Amino acid sequence: MKKALTVFAAALFLSATALAADKTLNGTISDNMCNAKHGGGDEHGAKKMSESDCVKACVDGHGAKYVFLSGGKTYKIENQDFADLKAHAGHKVALTGEMKGDTITVSKIEMPAKSEKSK
Repeated sequence: MKKALTVFAAALFLSATALAADKTLNGTISDNMCNAKHGGGDEHGAKKMSESDCVKACVDGHGAKYVFLSGGKTYKIENQDFADLKAHAGHKVALTGEMKGDTITVSKIEMPAKSEKSK
């Protein structure tokens, strides 16, 4: 009986570890004020700006939070202080992290590799 409980506990632990595995998604780092609608200028006066500048302005100046847009979905980012978020604001990236529902804890951000056609 003891051995069966030990095996069951080990299986439960391994399945929980598998569910918490990092996942990589492709998408864009944005903010929760603009989501995918940047550059309208309304939120920044009449000033036109790039997607990257808009995300940085919303997060730094308006208290917005970083989000990740992928496959038509918006994911909240748990660790808002992750160093590469500001550097890649507004960029299309490959983002790796642990998913829990609609929230991701980022562990890595990479710019996508250039395809052979774009070289």
